[in-house]
Amino acid sequence: MSEFKYACPVCGQHIKCDSSQAGSQMECPTCFQKITVPQAPDTDDPKFIITGTKKGDRPVPTIPEAASSFVPAAKGFPGALVVVIILIFIGAAIAFVYRGTIFKSKSAPVATAGDTTEETNQVPAKTQQTPKPALVAPPANDTNWTLSLDSVTNFPDATAAGRIHGQDFIVERAVLQNGTLTLRAGTRGPVDLGIIINFGGAQPEGLAGQSLNIVTNAPMAARITMHWQDGDESAMEDLEGGYALRLNFGQLSGNRLAGKIYFCAPDEMKSYVAGTFNAQIRRPKPPKPKQ
Repeated sequence: MSEFKYACPVCGQHIKCDSSQAGSQMECPTCFQKITVPQAPDTDDPKFIITGTKKGDRPVPTIPEAASSFVPAAKGFPGALVVVIILIFIGAAIAFVYRGTIFKSKSAPVATAGDTTEETNQVPAKTQQTPKPALVAPPANDTNWTLSLDSVTNFPDATAAGRIHGQDFIVERAVLQNGTLTLRAGTRGPVDLGIIINFGGAQPEGLAGQSLNIVTNAPMAARITMHWQDGDESAMEDLEGGYALRLNFGQLSGNRLAGKIYFCAPDEMKSYVAGTFNAQIRRPKPPKPKQ
C-alpha cells in the first residue's frame, strides 16, 4: 500500500494516508472538519497534492497544487480565522483614514451675533439672481446722432438701443397694437423707459414691407412719445415733429413683424434709438356676440 498526501478542503492542511483509506472519512487535525479521503493519485510526484472532500459535498476535481488559487493558511492555524482577522484590520485602517468624513456633522454651523465673516453673509445659491448685462449704448455723438437722414445709410445689426433723455436704453420688448409701435425696456407694467410711435391706426398688413422716412421739416409726422425716469417719478415728452426717423418693416411672420429703426430727437440730451426689433402683433379682441 502506497502513501500519498491530500489537502483539507477547508483549511488546506496536508494530511498523509495510504491508498487503503481512499473513500473513508477522516477528521482534519487542524480544523476538525469531517473529510472524505480522495482516491490515491496515479503519480508518485510529492509535489502533486490532491484535495479531499468535505463531508456532504461533491468530490472536488483533482488539480495540481501549483494551479490552485487557494493559498493554504499556516499549518496549525485555521484559515477561516486568518481571513476574519485580516478583514478586521482592513476595516479598522479604513475607519482611521476616513474618520473625518464618516463622522463629519451634517448640520451647518450656527453663526454667532458677532460673526461677520464672509461665509455667514453669503446668500444661498437658490436666491441669487444673475444680474442683467450692462448696457453698452454710447453717448450721442456725430456717428450715432444726426437729424439729417441723408447721412444714414445702414442700420446697426444689434438689438435696438440708445439713450433717452441721457439714460441708457435697450429694447427688451416691442409691441405693435392698434397702429402704435412700442419699443420699451422691461416686459411688464407701465413704460418707464422707451418710445411709443403712433401711426394713426395703421394695421400690420399696411406697414409690412414699408419704409418710412420722416425728416425734421415734414409737414405731417407720426407722434412720438418718449418715456424716461426723472428720479423716482416717470417723465414723458410728445414730439409732433422736428425729429428724424427712418423705419424699415419686414414681412409678417405669424404674429410678428420685424423691423429696423433709426430715431433722433431734437432735445438737448440728444436722445436716439437705432438697431433692429421684432414686434409682437397684438390685435383687438373680437366683440362679444349680442345676447
